[in-house]
Amino acid sequence: MEWLKIFRWQDIVEILLFAFIIYRFFLFIRGRRTQSVFYGLLFILFFGVLAQLFHFYTISWVFKNLFAIWIIALLIVFQPELRSGLARIGKNPFLLTPPDTEVIDETVKAVNYLSRNRMGAIIAFEREMGLREYMEGGVKLDAQLSSELLATIFTPYTPLHDGAVIIQGDRVMAANCILPLPEETGIMRGMGARHRAAFNLARETDAVVVIVSEETGRISLAYQGRIESGLDGVTLRERLREIFGAPKKFRLWKTKKK
Repeated sequence: MEWLKIFRWQDIVEILLFAFIIYRFFLFIRGRRTQSVFYGLLFILFFGVLAQLFHFYTISWVFKNLFAIWIIALLIVFQPELRSGLARIGKNPFLLTPPDTEVIDETVKAVNYLSRNRMGAIIAFEREMGLREYMEGGVKLDAQLSSELLATIFTPYTPLHDGAVIIQGDRVMAANCILPLPEETGIMRGMGARHRAAFNLARETDAVVVIVSEETGRISLAYQGRIESGLDGVTLRERLREIFGAPKKFRLWKTKKK
């Protein structure tokens, strides 16, 4: 146990902080397009360390001289992730007002209606990262969220039915918002523009996006660079409550149906 004496409490704190940062970084890149790139870079770094240990001088020389170029390449490849990460750090989580149970229930009610009638929709919930830049291209509403309002907005041939709705807390802040498509032409191949735009928003920000297909009425959920398709109303409600941490409804007693 003598080795414990060489550790200060500051060393333990530093190790825990460093481990937490690495853990959060792996969670951040999970499911993103740069995940495979990052693993490839780890393999190259491991190969470089082996070259140093076994005194492969030529390979070590190449690694050292290309180090500056690699740093620039990393900044270019991980530019979207760096921007997203810095934006998250800059947000104050104590000012957040996540959707409550009533907001989730009203949203699911509207989504079920839209799905049955095959009305396309994109509903984006703002979280830590602001979506103001997307709101500026749409129509500002700042209205109390309700299932009737969402159903009205996405009714075909109405002025606001195209584009996305952006929600802050229990407010519908903007409608008819245009979301950019992924720059990569091959990503989400086989999916429509609505799903690709929603996936891109969920990948570039921490927004939670609900999508209803106009062609099939299929319900999907995009979050943290992933997309789940083929959800029903019950599953969608459960997933939203899990993500936002909304409490489940309960009753002190059950009422019998007559």
